[in-house]
Amino acid sequence: MLNMSDIMETITMIQDENLDIRTTTMGISLIDCADTDIDRSCQKVYDKIYSHAKDLVKTGEFIERKYGIPIVNKRVSVTPISLLLGVSGGDPVKYAKTLDKVAHDIGINFIGGYSALVQKGFSAGDRELIESIPRALAETELVCSSVNIGSTKAGINMDAVKIMGQKVREAAELTADRQCIGDAKLVVFCNAVEDNPFMAGAFHGITEADCVLSVGVSGPGVVRSVLAKMPDDASLNEVAEAIKKTAFKITRVGQLVGTEAAEMLNVPFGIIDLSLAPTPAVGDSVAHILEEIGLEQCGAHGTTAALAMLNDAVKKGGLMASSSVGGLSGAFIPVTEDAGMINAAREGTLSIEKLEAMTAVCSVGLDMIVIPGDTPAEVISAIIADEAAIGMVNSKTTAVRVIPAIGLEEGQELDFGGLLGSGPVMKLRTKSPAKMINRGGRIPAPMQSLKN
Repeated sequence: MLNMSDIMETITMIQDENLDIRTTTMGISLIDCADTDIDRSCQKVYDKIYSHAKDLVKTGEFIERKYGIPIVNKRVSVTPISLLLGVSGGDPVKYAKTLDKVAHDIGINFIGGYSALVQKGFSAGDRELIESIPRALAETELVCSSVNIGSTKAGINMDAVKIMGQKVREAAELTADRQCIGDAKLVVFCNAVEDNPFMAGAFHGITEADCVLSVGVSGPGVVRSVLAKMPDDASLNEVAEAIKKTAFKITRVGQLVGTEAAEMLNVPFGIIDLSLAPTPAVGDSVAHILEEIGLEQCGAHGTTAALAMLNDAVKKGGLMASSSVGGLSGAFIPVTEDAGMINAAREGTLSIEKLEAMTAVCSVGLDMIVIPGDTPAEVISAIIADEAAIGMVNSKTTAVRVIPAIGLEEGQELDFGGLLGSGPVMKLRTKSPAKMINRGGRIPAPMQSLKN
């Protein structure tokens, strides 16, 4: 039974500590929309998404009013579009424009799934979709794209890595007049999960049910507030326990919202993704949590250890609270979206090398990092390969979402505004990896892939 202290604690979390439901995401399978005629396929895609998700926004707004819990985003993820393209052929951007139209018509924030899964090679539709990504992102507003180029089981498809370095650069060039926004909607994965509700990397996996409703919960400010009240001599065991208990409470809020939303929409409840996803807002920073743990600034020596403890405690707390925890669940480190990381990057404490080390222990990877506008495609490919190797060897999801800031140099700033924030152009190594990238082929799967 709830008591008054529990109620007041939750109200404080929402009003003063930025607790929110970051997203309610409906995952929709489009397998039954495949057709040899691309125009018929696009119409089927529009009709199915609209019929299932037309009340998603209205339902979210009703639950917000009922419980007083902010639901920041309402989103949809769909089956990787390359699977439909392999049947229909034709111009892939027709699918992107269909997704964009239905997203606008139902009033959601983003739609994910303009995607391809090529960790072990290309099948029908994969190359064509990947080649179209820069144009699709430039000609749409709400479509998000992702490509999985590696896995622990398959190794790393270096041919795909080379192409994606080129596509990331092209997407920046095509949207240079809009702060290179195309690359803020493009993620390159290793070990992508099929039930991720967070954009830009969400897609609806082929092993998922026909339609599910999942929830992404976030509360960096809540965790930071709890740690700020602890004495400076509290042991790290006590700090980890406090984070775990806080994650438990946050997850229960997500379970409540997700279960009720799924019932109202008459679809199965999928998963809760408990990820500490920061925003540029004051008091909503993962970096500031690490600083409360005891670092002078995020990026200092000790950052990776503090982040490992935070990520682990968040996962344990979530698993205590719900049997439906999934997605990525842990701590995100998107530089331009985190006020503390923005400051650390500006002051030079946080480097891309340190961020790469941090990705070995957090939930995702190199995220929302602004790089010099003249960065060659092969350097971007090498960044992707490095990050994929960390994911492959450690059996975890890693990802790259970098933004070549066309026309800007190291130390200058790129400002997206809103939740995507802003950040300095970060320094990269200048020696060329071109020979390695141009070799192509596949980096074989590691020994730990052989588990049968």
